[in-house]
Amino acid sequence: MAKKRYRFATFNLLNFAAPPYSFYQLHEHYNETQWQTKTQFITGLIQHINPDVIVFQEVFSPDSLQMLCEDLGLVHFATVDAPSPDHVYPSVLFKPVVAIASKLPFKSFAPLEPCPELLEYLNNQHQFKFNRTPIKCKFDIPGFGLLACYAVHFKSQRVHSMAHMLGDSNQDDPLLTLLHETVGTMQSQISRSLEASIIYYDALKTQREKQAATLVMGDFNDALDSPALSFMTQAFPPVLASNGFDSVGLFDSFLYADNNHKEKPASHYYQGEGNVLDYILCSKEFNPNREAPRVKSLHYYSYDAHLDPKRMDEDICYSDHAAIAIEITL
Repeated sequence: MAKKRYRFATFNLLNFAAPPYSFYQLHEHYNETQWQTKTQFITGLIQHINPDVIVFQEVFSPDSLQMLCEDLGLVHFATVDAPSPDHVYPSVLFKPVVAIASKLPFKSFAPLEPCPELLEYLNNQHQFKFNRTPIKCKFDIPGFGLLACYAVHFKSQRVHSMAHMLGDSNQDDPLLTLLHETVGTMQSQISRSLEASIIYYDALKTQREKQAATLVMGDFNDALDSPALSFMTQAFPPVLASNGFDSVGLFDSFLYADNNHKEKPASHYYQGEGNVLDYILCSKEFNPNREAPRVKSLHYYSYDAHLDPKRMDEDICYSDHAAIAIEITL
């Protein structure tokens, strides 16, 4: 008898770098006790979520994560990129990757390749490169059908320094501060929006050509209604989707959740302020309110017990993000 419930999740692990490796700087690493605490926390949380498919962000040690997932029954595991070691100190790693683990076999998986024609349309045909290469993975789910799943981690809101443009300027220069707050912030938004545009285009094209249901899961590093990302869902609101405008498109899974009875919980805190940065976007097949729906129900879960809104600094033994998940009933 085919399984009737499936759970899909996303979790930013916060600098998952197994000893003896460091993340970003030589002094930033785990001792054995911290690493044991970290892996026990992640193991316990995944057991609690009990996902059929889960995507991860900030993975510096994919081999260690794969072994952890296999022990939990998530025997299918994939990454499509590798962290970059420092040229002087090879144990210092940069550019963490995304990963996906599943109890369901992959039909296929690959790095998402931007459409050249789209890049040309966006006047970005030569210089574009994802900050973290997304994974495009397909599943054939019994009782549900073809599913295209995108594991993503969009460009952060961190601004690259513009000090080199001002000659001998120092970091306390008020001009540099103002430039970072304006031009630098805009550049970060443009980069994040471009990444989202490429994924959005590929998702809609796959929906139309392959008749595939879609999930886009991960750390978006911004609010979904921000100017950089709002286009991903604004053309596919619930009111239109329920009235026939649902051939292609994406919506926030929280909007159709049966347990949507309160404000959406924050998935990240910065200086005591809560933000929703982690999302699971769905296609029409996940809408239980359609005529002849493919799913009977959709539940949304936030796993945030480890987050302390009052904490001002990161605790590397845990994560600074909540895990989120949806469960569908067929």
